[in-house]
Amino acid sequence: MPHTHQIRVYYEDTDLAGIVYYANYLKFIERGRSEWLRDLGFDQAAMKAAGAGVFAVRRVLAEYHAPARFDDLLDVTTRYRSHSGARLVLHQTVCCAGRVLFEAEITLVCLADSGRPRPFPAPLLAKFSKKSS
Repeated sequence: MPHTHQIRVYYEDTDLAGIVYYANYLKFIERGRSEWLRDLGFDQAAMKAAGAGVFAVRRVLAEYHAPARFDDLLDVTTRYRSHSGARLVLHQTVCCAGRVLFEAEITLVCLADSGRPRPFPAPLLAKFSKKSS
């Protein structure tokens, strides 16, 4: 089940050409992932405090299709793809009025306080597995 989070483009998000600066799409999809996890019932700060790990981006494969502009209302959609061990793969899109502007495949890892990979917490894996069916 995909999760969608809306974001408005502000002047600060744009570059000299008046379009969204390319790196800001990474911020937009980060917000989308955070809201997706929150919607699943997971508080990332509480996970860290409990020693259950934190998420880190290991890989981003991104494609830019068309620019977003000031005041556009964007839909950031997060879709679960797969997980194994300490890795989670998501597909995210940024759309405006139904048109895909940006898409990315994101690989996340779960890290222990030491910075070493660790398995995702079991309750989180159960949610991922449930979302994939």
